[in-house]
Amino acid sequence: METLLVLSLSLIAGLMLSRLAKLAGLPAVTAYLIAGVILGPYLIGAFGVEGLGFISSENVHSFSIISDVALGFIAFSIGNEFRLHELKKIGKQATVVGIFQAVVATLLVDGALIGLHFLMPDKLPLPAAIVLGAVASATAPAATLMVVRQYKAKGPLTNILLPVVALDDAVGLILFAISFGIAKALISGTVDVISIIVEPLIEIVLSLALGALMGVAVTFFERFFHSRSKRLSMSVGFVLLTVALSALKFRIGPVHIGFSSLLTCMMLGTVFCNLCDFSEELMDRLDRWTAPIFLLFFVISGAELELSVFTDWAVVIIGIIYIIARSLGKYIGAYASSKATHCHPNIVKYLGVTLLPQAGVALGMAIKAKEQLGAEGAIVANITLMAVLIYELVGPMLTKMCLLKAGDIKPEGKTSAREEAKQKMAQAADVKATEEAAVAK
Repeated sequence: METLLVLSLSLIAGLMLSRLAKLAGLPAVTAYLIAGVILGPYLIGAFGVEGLGFISSENVHSFSIISDVALGFIAFSIGNEFRLHELKKIGKQATVVGIFQAVVATLLVDGALIGLHFLMPDKLPLPAAIVLGAVASATAPAATLMVVRQYKAKGPLTNILLPVVALDDAVGLILFAISFGIAKALISGTVDVISIIVEPLIEIVLSLALGALMGVAVTFFERFFHSRSKRLSMSVGFVLLTVALSALKFRIGPVHIGFSSLLTCMMLGTVFCNLCDFSEELMDRLDRWTAPIFLLFFVISGAELELSVFTDWAVVIIGIIYIIARSLGKYIGAYASSKATHCHPNIVKYLGVTLLPQAGVALGMAIKAKEQLGAEGAIVANITLMAVLIYELVGPMLTKMCLLKAGDIKPEGKTSAREEAKQKMAQAADVKATEEAAVAK
């Protein structure tokens, strides 16, 4: 009962706060995150009443299956942006920008934090500074996708934004593996080539292969059904199956084998949208079905935000420098690479700011660092948690502002569903009246 009560309160609180956010001109995703903070362990959850909030970090983590499923559907949706006819237009630009902005962000953060290490070596060890540079490369696809969907953004900036965000995952995995291997070598004094080079490459290749296989499979089985509801159910089933399979981990000799859920589900969506001739219709229906799941995902993400990191002055200072350096890296990297590839002026001007949101992928990297790097990993986790808190609350708003200034968000994109329904009913009534008048004559 307590689980259902928390989930229902999360949905209601997120929806009610989204109305206030609309009055303030803020994206709904910001409201969902704030709802999570309010229901989380530091506010309502602190009273310890089960069912009325998330009473502890362990309680929040018990809902991780919702986050895993939501991220799977988010990645699947982003994968549907990789349609071949679109990639022919922007594929080269998106690839160059996606790689370059991630690398520049990593280098700038590394430079700033390594410099800070020499000023306060007891507070920021060198391995932690190096790992944080790789964490900086990651961008959160979830918040970006939600803003694009809410305001029905369309245009040059939106067209390149989602592919670049998707490419961030592959680039981020490689950068993190290299930085993580260097950090472990600095701590242990030994260099592990397998964990630095072999394992991340295997993870990327296997994730893409599994996603492609599942994409071919779902396209094949969809042919046996003609009902829209059954096709929708088939799509949902395959996304859930892909999320489950991508959680598999095993070992072959000295090599650890694993999959990236985001990369796998993105590849699933990419193959599906290019092989299935009615994929756009299915995606439209799937978007409506997943709306409550996405809302819960962001409320749970808000509840996970650690407000306690602000109690340590060293974490605050390092976190501020990390945020500034990463923001500059994202903006400069996106600006320079998009200008060099002759992108649309609005892309050159605004893309870097839309890449600031950071959450799931970065937190996954931080958790791995915390588990395997000891004290240095704990520092990485705390800095990442602080940055995620700031970026998740501010990032969606900045993304909306940039899409609005770029002209990708049109006034009609804010029309409510109720108004759209009234307009359709009025149009249907007019058509019916015209037909009846014609019959009467």
